[in-house]
Amino acid sequence: MNNFKNSLFYITVIGGFTALIYWTISKGASLEAGRNVVEKKIESNHWNDFLHSMVENLQHPLAILLAQIVTIILVARLFGWFFRKIGQPSVIGEMIAGIVLGPSLVGMYFPEFSAALFPKESLGNLQFLSQIGLILFMFVIGMELDLKVLKNKAHDAVVISHASIVIPFALGLGLAYFIYGTFAPNGVAFSSFGLFMGIAMSITAFPVLARIVQERGLQKTKLGTIAITCAAADDITAWCILAVVIAIVKAGSLVSSLYVIGLAILYVIIMLKIVRPFLKRVGDLNSTRESLNKPVVAIFFLSLLFSAYAAELIGIHALFGAFLAGAIMPENNKFRNIFIEKVEDVSIIVLLPLFFVFTGLRTQIGLLNDPELWKITGLIIVVAVVGKFFGSALAAKFVGQNWKDSLAIGALMNTRGLMELVVLNIGYDLGVLSTEIFTMMVIMALVTTFMTGPALDFIAFVFKDKTTVVPQEIGNKSKYKILLSFATPEKGKKLLKIANSFVKKQGDNSIVTAMHLSLSTEIHSFDVKDHERKMLVPVIEESQRLNQNMVSVFKVTNDIDTDIIDTANQGEFDLLLVGLGQSIFDGTLLGKILGFTTRIVNPDRLIDKFTGKEGLFENSPFDERTRHIITKSKMPVGIFIDKDLEEVNQVFMPIFSKEDSFLIEYAKKLINNNGSQITVLDAGGEVRNTRDIQETIRSIEQIAPNHIMIMNDRTIKKEFLETQNIMIISLESWKKLIESQSIWLNNTPSVLILKP
Repeated sequence: MNNFKNSLFYITVIGGFTALIYWTISKGASLEAGRNVVEKKIESNHWNDFLHSMVENLQHPLAILLAQIVTIILVARLFGWFFRKIGQPSVIGEMIAGIVLGPSLVGMYFPEFSAALFPKESLGNLQFLSQIGLILFMFVIGMELDLKVLKNKAHDAVVISHASIVIPFALGLGLAYFIYGTFAPNGVAFSSFGLFMGIAMSITAFPVLARIVQERGLQKTKLGTIAITCAAADDITAWCILAVVIAIVKAGSLVSSLYVIGLAILYVIIMLKIVRPFLKRVGDLNSTRESLNKPVVAIFFLSLLFSAYAAELIGIHALFGAFLAGAIMPENNKFRNIFIEKVEDVSIIVLLPLFFVFTGLRTQIGLLNDPELWKITGLIIVVAVVGKFFGSALAAKFVGQNWKDSLAIGALMNTRGLMELVVLNIGYDLGVLSTEIFTMMVIMALVTTFMTGPALDFIAFVFKDKTTVVPQEIGNKSKYKILLSFATPEKGKKLLKIANSFVKKQGDNSIVTAMHLSLSTEIHSFDVKDHERKMLVPVIEESQRLNQNMVSVFKVTNDIDTDIIDTANQGEFDLLLVGLGQSIFDGTLLGKILGFTTRIVNPDRLIDKFTGKEGLFENSPFDERTRHIITKSKMPVGIFIDKDLEEVNQVFMPIFSKEDSFLIEYAKKLINNNGSQITVLDAGGEVRNTRDIQETIRSIEQIAPNHIMIMNDRTIKKEFLETQNIMIISLESWKKLIESQSIWLNNTPSVLILKP
């Protein structure tokens, strides 16, 4: 009845109002009399009109801009992916992608395509959009600086950082003296040209350096800490110098620039003394993801835009204002991480590649068509490397670093990357750098960034020393060794409780290693020690409560599952314990175990809320990481699925086949070390029919009578399962239970799945 009424209403309304529209248009035609309305002729063939319309649409500024953005993002992602695969930062690939799309390659060999995709009149839109991306990016860079760390480690860092600025700056100024007459644009004073050459030589790419340090696992080392702190100090100093240089260039003379510098100092004081306390107050009140609503976000974005606008108005460039706005953001790490997440994706993935391509469109390698020009390019690269690499290395050696760390610091500080391109584009926009010198300097930025990785590898090879990621205590083969890898302190405590139950009374004859690995992309270098403390301290305290002999391991890595496998295999552990989130059951019959009520629809297509991945039960009831660990590990593996485990006193152990007999050894450990009560379900009759199993059970009963009970009834009552703390089951049996969708699984307690 409701469907009929809805259909009748739909037909009445649509039909009635369509008729009204037609009548109005027909009557309105009579109003055209005397208005010279030209009626368009209807032709039988509309193809030419359609093509003409399509060409007009393609040439519309918005269509061109959207086509540029799509092309740029695709090419930048492709090149970034390729260069990550060969061990280089993705920023190298994105920089080269910009040059490829510019006149140096596509413009040279496909001029019609280049002219259609990047017409000259469209470059203004591309430039302004890329500048917005740069402003957001510099805002993020400012937020990633931890000024407290700079204060704590200021002495050595400032010496190395300032030496790594002043030495290449002086060399760059000296180089400018020799090439000014040939390469400086007409009408540009030597002071302006020389100062920009100096600052371009002395810049360091803080974000690229930080990522290299993270990917190589150096952030916990003294070398990594000093390098990042030096780069941070370098960034602050270099941007302050750049602001002064821009002021001098725009003012025309040093005396005239004093007014600009005075205004800049006043602006910095206002930002530090007035804006910063206000933002801190707002940040303290809104430090959670829920409270960080749109009006609050608007306050911080307005602060960013005000700062960038004020800096541009004063004459020290909007990017300096964005950088300063980021640096004065509230120091609460949680708040900064939330805000960085909001800004970073748009700025880095969408807008920043536009800047690389815009730079590439300005880079005309074809202009370097004379061997002499390539000699000058080579000389620029040599001066840049000598000034930055050796200047930083010698300063590091002077403050007490060994030669290996000193050279490594030099290699890292020689990384220029994106920050160099920012400086070069500012110089180009101000008319201080000609197209030829701009192209040479872009090539220098690429070379010095590209050489960082190989240089670090070469230094490590020359000064190689024997190190191992496996603690010495782990290598003792006489002990029963358990490795547990955990994602959160709570899961670590649960896994430790299980491990302790297996070895509690073995004392010095056993050792448990608790390991936490964090992805380098998810933790800032400055936060590593705090994060390590946050992850490990609760687990260490739990080990003390349990009186458990334990070694803790913490590592930042870019490949968690491979590091788990390598550590487990190299340490020759007897058992590896890993955890899974509750959401593995979401959407299945097993969801009822964990409080879910969703009916099963397709057990082979699931989404794990913890990993965000789909298809967890394809070929295996585990996610990709767990499958990888199970496949590659050389020792038994236990996969723990938690449902509020408190004790390991009552243990349910189903045995479905002869291959499950290895579980009895774990039952023996639990009884001997923890006094657990084990209930064995003889589901396949293997216990009563296998002599070895029966003998093992008898030996257990002689030592600990009434601690192991055999259950032959395959009908498992809900009331019984509710009395059990944990179910221990073999991997193969667990797979079969999942496939069969056994109804009694609805009420199981926490589960430990063991692969022999």
